[in-house]
Amino acid sequence: MMQYNFHALTDSGLVRGNNEDALAFDASHGVAVLADGMGGYNAGEVASSMAVLFVKSELVRWLVINGAHLSTKQVARVIEMCFDEANLSILNAAISNPQYAGMGTTLVAGVFQGPHLIIGHVGDSRCYRLRAGVLTQITKDHSLLQEQVDAGMLTPEQAAYAPGKNLLTRALGVEEIVRVEIHEHQVVPGDLYLMCSDGLTDMLTDKEIAAVLTGNTPLALMATELVAQSNIHGGRDNISVLLAKADESAGKSGLISRWFGKP
Repeated sequence: MMQYNFHALTDSGLVRGNNEDALAFDASHGVAVLADGMGGYNAGEVASSMAVLFVKSELVRWLVINGAHLSTKQVARVIEMCFDEANLSILNAAISNPQYAGMGTTLVAGVFQGPHLIIGHVGDSRCYRLRAGVLTQITKDHSLLQEQVDAGMLTPEQAAYAPGKNLLTRALGVEEIVRVEIHEHQVVPGDLYLMCSDGLTDMLTDKEIAAVLTGNTPLALMATELVAQSNIHGGRDNISVLLAKADESAGKSGLISRWFGKP
């Protein structure tokens, strides 16, 4: 059995007056969602909030009703359906309200189900996994630069400093059909997962992020330090982080302790 602890933090950064990021989690059902909105006026905030609130509530609703009977493939299908419905809701809101024209959002959403993480994403908000001190990006950006890296036109090192870093090739609320990328990952005790907006990854390198996550401090302190370091490096965008730590359940740990005669 596996138990998960969560912590989330968002900050407007040092340059922007508003925060177009949104995030939420439901610890009891292992649901975590993060979005980074785009659009004029307050449209980005509207899009990201719509996506996070809808996808989180719908995932939890499905899990409450069917959670004990859903396979990981079925969870993946539910995630895809939630993304599709959120996409159409945002698109329709933009069409119906001129002040929201052109709004959209990235979205990354995960369901931690026992020893599995089923994760879907659209855009360049990321999910990382820290395992045994090694940080791995487990989502791939849907961006023009990433496509150039995949095509061999740029190296990852060149892409980190190339212009056009934030030009997305996929986002919610832009077209009627959105392509959702979904993967399943095996979780082991001690894994630490980080969902984040590009306000973090544009300011900090993976090495700098890993240095904070390997500090063996409480999740709240890790989140605070990631935001603080992003602001120290310029804070040019909104910064959002959502952390999930996997541990063996208390029941299993207690059984092991009894086997070895520990209190």
